[in-house]
Amino acid sequence: QVQLVESGGGTVQPGGSLRLSCAASGLFIGAYTMNWHRQVPGQERELVASIAPSGQTTYYSDFVKGRFTISRDNSANIIWLQMNALKPEDTAVYYCEKSPDYWGQGTQVTVSP
Repeated sequence: QVQLVESGGGTVQPGGSLRLSCAASGLFIGAYTMNWHRQVPGQERELVASIAPSGQTTYYSDFVKGRFTISRDNSANIIWLQMNALKPEDTAVYYCEKSPDYWGQGTQVTVSP
């Protein structure tokens, strides 16, 4: 059974940092592009960042570029999202995805004074 389990969410003040983790079991993520998405209630889920299987190619949405960093350790079957300079508009549930068929349960990130 494939599982993606996110952790590391929480509440932080604007300008603060959080590091999200996504641990995979039941599949070897090293063969796949992995993604982080986020969703605010009532809004569409949006892609935040992607990382190629080798980790050498990454993609960031404009709204996080320069602030967030996606990385991976294939040997440990984990991906991370380092989030710096957080803004209130980054508040959302963050999801890990192995495209196109497996999603984690999400972890809440709240940025509030």
